[in-house]
Amino acid sequence: MRAENPSPARDREASPSTMTWPLPSRGVRWAAIASLVANLVIIATGGLVRLTGSGLGCSSWPKCTPDAFTTTPEQGIHGLIEFGNRTLTGALLIIAAWAVLAVYELRRTADGSRTLGIPLTFTRHPARRDLVALVWIQVAGILLQAVVGGMVVIFHLTWNLVGFHYLLSIVLVALMTVFVVRAHSTAAPRERAVGVPTAIITHIMTLVLTVTVVLGVFATGSGPHSGDLSQVQRTGIDAELIYHVHAVSAYLLFALTITIVVLARFGPALLRRWSAALLLVELVQIAVGVTQARLALPVSLVLVHMVLAGALTAAGVGTVLALKQPRSAAVAEGADR
Repeated sequence: MRAENPSPARDREASPSTMTWPLPSRGVRWAAIASLVANLVIIATGGLVRLTGSGLGCSSWPKCTPDAFTTTPEQGIHGLIEFGNRTLTGALLIIAAWAVLAVYELRRTADGSRTLGIPLTFTRHPARRDLVALVWIQVAGILLQAVVGGMVVIFHLTWNLVGFHYLLSIVLVALMTVFVVRAHSTAAPRERAVGVPTAIITHIMTLVLTVTVVLGVFATGSGPHSGDLSQVQRTGIDAELIYHVHAVSAYLLFALTITIVVLARFGPALLRRWSAALLLVELVQIAVGVTQARLALPVSLVLVHMVLAGALTAAGVGTVLALKQPRSAAVAEGADR
């Protein structure tokens, strides 16, 4: 009798270390980067809306006015700023759709059959359920943000809804950083590449980073930039107190990051790069924070501070993900599709 041909799937399960693990295609990698950048940009435009007093530049939702979807001349610059931010949501959806199409690649069928007259078939990127989940989470997150943005307008810019709106953007930035990292790595099994102390300190850093960002939202909701109009509901917390608590958490984050950078010298190169990026962003963020406090919170510096919080989140997530590396295995470069 002739021996049965071995199953490729069975071979993969039996000997993962001998496999060739392909990187995702160049299209997937660029779509991931575009998704991260776009979610950082909308933090900037959303911050501009609040800091310029344009939160109610469009007085209605989903229409800009009760009678029109677009802004009118009577709404002036505030209407243009708010409508521009809403329009950017459409751009984010386009990028998200690109990411979905990149992960669900169009491929020529093996037998040359046609789908709707086109010699292509719509299939999921092989063995990358992580990428599939991330692209659909992005779509859902953008749609949720649009709904929350509408609630912000309907309830006249209460600090808690405005803060939740911002934190959702931070969460999306974190998830899109995961998308970028995963899109630039293989599906090979991952294992811890650092010592236990480094892993523990890095995870503590992420907890402090989260607390720092949330405290920043409370600081904004307690101060002069909490929501455009003087009658907007604020947190009721003493602004000076929350500013100092926020600063203490930021300095603790800085100390932990320096420790990680030192420990990363003995870790993988990817951890050294991400931790160095995290330290650099923190240095800039601390400089901006101190300067804006001394200059009575100028709008331009507050806006930079808000965007840097997103960049800080991205660098922090990248640092955590760099604690693990794919197991030693052959890696094939993704095709340039």
